[in-house]
Amino acid sequence: MLKDHAKIIHAIAASDEIVGRKKLQKMIYIAKKINYPFHEKFAFHFYGPYSEELTLRIEELCNMGFLNEIKEKKGGYYQYRYTLTESGTEFLELNEVSMPHLKDCLVDMNGQSARFLELVSTVLYFEELPKEEVKEKIFTLKSKQRYTEEEINQAYHYIDALNTKAAILS
Repeated sequence: MLKDHAKIIHAIAASDEIVGRKKLQKMIYIAKKINYPFHEKFAFHFYGPYSEELTLRIEELCNMGFLNEIKEKKGGYYQYRYTLTESGTEFLELNEVSMPHLKDCLVDMNGQSARFLELVSTVLYFEELPKEEVKEKIFTLKSKQRYTEEEINQAYHYIDALNTKAAILS
């Protein structure tokens, strides 16, 4: 059971810090889609792919004292900041996780905006569809985000780059 928890701790440790619940969700989803062994189930939600399982695991890890969740007020909303605790580091040392080169991919993703990762994860969610249909879905389902065709093309290029990086590094 705790193997999946250890993978989440490993991901946050590899990233040093992840700012934002949405960003955390998208990073794990994208990592899963480029073949890292995360097992949380995702469904399409307001902000793209979302996992209730992942939300519960994060909550459990915070309750167990393995993760710090710092809630910060940002204008009209709250933002959450995730880091590993000393206990989380000790847990990870006892429960080694082998996901070679995940750090390289996560550090890259962590440098992207949550908005862009939302687009990338949405493209990946509909990856079985032809590119034109994916664009239509994005323009319809994500109309409030006002994504441009150029941003969608950038998302496709970014996915290719991540897949290449994951393949080369493994």
